[in-house]
Amino acid sequence: MGRVGLFTDLRVRDLPIFEAVWRSLQSARIDVVVFDSVRVEPTDESLLEAARFASEAKLTGYVSLGGGSVIDTCKAANLFASHPAELLDYVNAPVGLGKPIPGALRPHIACPTTSGTGSEVTGIIIFDLHALSVKTGIASPMIRPSEALVDPDATRTLPTEVVAASGMDVLCHALESFTARPFDQRAAPATPLMRPMSQGRNPWSDIGCREALRLIGLFFERAVRDTTDDEARQQLMWAATLAGIAFGNAGVHVPHGMSYAVAGLVRDHRPSGYPTDHAMVPHGVSVIVNAPSVFRWTAPTSPSRHLEAAALLGEDTRSAEPADAGDLLGSRLVTLMRGALVPNGLSGVGYGATDVPALAQGALAQQRLLQNAPQPIDEETLKRLFLGAISYW
Repeated sequence: MGRVGLFTDLRVRDLPIFEAVWRSLQSARIDVVVFDSVRVEPTDESLLEAARFASEAKLTGYVSLGGGSVIDTCKAANLFASHPAELLDYVNAPVGLGKPIPGALRPHIACPTTSGTGSEVTGIIIFDLHALSVKTGIASPMIRPSEALVDPDATRTLPTEVVAASGMDVLCHALESFTARPFDQRAAPATPLMRPMSQGRNPWSDIGCREALRLIGLFFERAVRDTTDDEARQQLMWAATLAGIAFGNAGVHVPHGMSYAVAGLVRDHRPSGYPTDHAMVPHGVSVIVNAPSVFRWTAPTSPSRHLEAAALLGEDTRSAEPADAGDLLGSRLVTLMRGALVPNGLSGVGYGATDVPALAQGALAQQRLLQNAPQPIDEETLKRLFLGAISYW
């Protein structure tokens, strides 16, 4: 890489870690240009702005320093500068055309500063599509960063609210991948090269899911309670990367599909610990508010897996019966939410029962995710799940 775009956001740019990365690149005699206009929870407009910057700067490589929003924005800039196209050309169907990416991208070194998204090891870009008031995404192995530098010291300055929200994203990545539709129950593609990136749960993804869930059960509450607990933050960041590798292979399902509508239809929610210049529901929060409702519904598809997940997260399941799986896992998730001061379901981020039809319609468009669910799901089922997620306590 000779001319590098260093992507970050305005908050991270003011931190010593930005200066360290800048000095490192300069000492390697690399020409560095900075893009610091990343929007927390990117939009179609903010991604296109980043793509214009990358094209005009004629970059030969990319470095992203920040959370999932920064890494995803850098991925998008690299994609559209490398293979120019209309935004919706690469976006997942049915929202976009779902065209395949025609070739390799420029090198990209991803340096996460949050312990949650796993974006440094996935081929996924997520953003808000304003025209439809919904989140959507682009998925391809071509998008995956070339290298990831995962340094837990980068999380030392994270506000507690961001640790909690991003940790909930880790939890849902691992839990959804662990309970997704099994890979051997999906129709085989015409050729191996046509195999989807999200293949359903499988023996490989189970390894990362189990370990990530175990680490969350041990360290999540500690990391949220005590900002000086370095061990907890280190282990949570390792869990984030493990879960990222797992869901990048198996795929997530209904809680994430529902989350895109929750984030896309937000009205006036402005969480502490995040920028206040626009309404938003942090991604991890938009996912976890749906999760207890969803896993009570999916538990009959694999009671043993749901009980195992509950136990890994710290629930006492020693005398549990298969019929108890949904309630035990759901109650454990609610306990973790309450302990981390996460909003109380959909009502905590500004939604009520009258919003359910619009939320269900928004989630129904996320077929890439919904088709990975362990059982069929339609609009009426989505409505019931959203109603079950209005409040938990």
